[in-house]
Amino acid sequence: MAPMLERFISPGKGNGLRTTTRIKRGELVYSAEPLACCVSNKLARDVCHYCFTRCETLLRCSQCKMARYCNITCQKQAWSSHKRECKCLQSLLPRIPTDSVRLAARLIFALLSPSKGSSEELYTLEEHESHLNSISEQKKHGLSQLASMLELYLQQEVPDLAQEALPPSCQEPLSLLAKVTCNCFTISDGELQEIGVGLYPSLSLLNHDCRPNCVMMFVGTKLQLRAVRDINPEEELTISYIETLSLTEDRQRQLEDQYHFTCHCQHCDSQDKDRLMLSGKESTWRPLKEALPRLEGLKAESDWQALLQGCSHLLSTVGSDVPDQNLYKLRMTDMALDASIHLGHWEEAAEYGEKTLQVYSHYYPDPHPVHGVQLMRVGKLQHYLEHIEDALDTFKQAYQIIKPTHGDSHPMTTDLLMRMEECRTEMVQQSSSKH
Repeated sequence: MAPMLERFISPGKGNGLRTTTRIKRGELVYSAEPLACCVSNKLARDVCHYCFTRCETLLRCSQCKMARYCNITCQKQAWSSHKRECKCLQSLLPRIPTDSVRLAARLIFALLSPSKGSSEELYTLEEHESHLNSISEQKKHGLSQLASMLELYLQQEVPDLAQEALPPSCQEPLSLLAKVTCNCFTISDGELQEIGVGLYPSLSLLNHDCRPNCVMMFVGTKLQLRAVRDINPEEELTISYIETLSLTEDRQRQLEDQYHFTCHCQHCDSQDKDRLMLSGKESTWRPLKEALPRLEGLKAESDWQALLQGCSHLLSTVGSDVPDQNLYKLRMTDMALDASIHLGHWEEAAEYGEKTLQVYSHYYPDPHPVHGVQLMRVGKLQHYLEHIEDALDTFKQAYQIIKPTHGDSHPMTTDLLMRMEECRTEMVQQSSSKH
């Protein structure tokens, strides 16, 4: 762990992580490889299971038929960590264990292989909270079903966890799974789309804030912690555990349910954006709120045609009676943007995207990666539609955010620079062809 970070007791929160030096906005604070990670089941066919890169065509492991790799090099590199998992996967076919069960098993294999188990962490697995005492019976029941599945899955390779040279809490499937589900991080690509899950023990020390001073980015499976504002020595480092664009009570409910604490950050205590999120007359925006679950269902099923029809109908019905800042209108506009992109309706997509940008800047304090990624999406649409000047302007705004949140060498940042250069070249060509 870098000398600039130290573990401390954070008042009212328990363990935390703070800096010993002054950190500048955009600076890389820490980077780490996972102790264990795995690709999400729903993306198992689209992403290399070793380097986590999206690929059109992937080689499939001939034995378990589950693992996929972008080439023979990745397949060979992955073998040491896939070998034991491969036998377990074969034993369960055609069933596939859940992400958390696969991650817990990979953690056990990592701890049993000496090179991985002895790494210097500020926070050992033994110290990780399982929160078993504070979870509901229903949740505990769900975890015990996963624990039975883990035992069944490991039968071939580790028939009895208690007999293995593992930390005591990892010998008990229930507490192991409770720790894994509460402490794992979602690994995402540069556009913030989920790819997998991983365990980065030292970074489990990071506490939550709905307006954090750091963000986490990934390059493959490597986690990078970056500062999104200047941070003073001895100041606590925080990240957001959840997507923060929601009402205070909804954020607090989600944090309570998933992470077992009540958030008292300044953003929650002041409820400063709630009124704006509910702007407009309730009678006009209620139909949007009530329609959201059904539309989210269509999105989950990738029924883009029905989703776009539903969103555009409701949005045109409420028109300007509901302000663009209204949370439910924003969510619906975002879904309409997604659906338009999937259906190749570029003009429509650009219109929906442009509507969201002003609102995003209200809700996501810059530099926020979600705002940066949205700007980039809209810029790509404008560029495709040959609105070159608009596209360049949007890309410039995206760059101001992506550079500090993703860093200079991230593929997203280099892609953005290249697109800006393309726009400039095209503008020169256009002006010379006019003369």
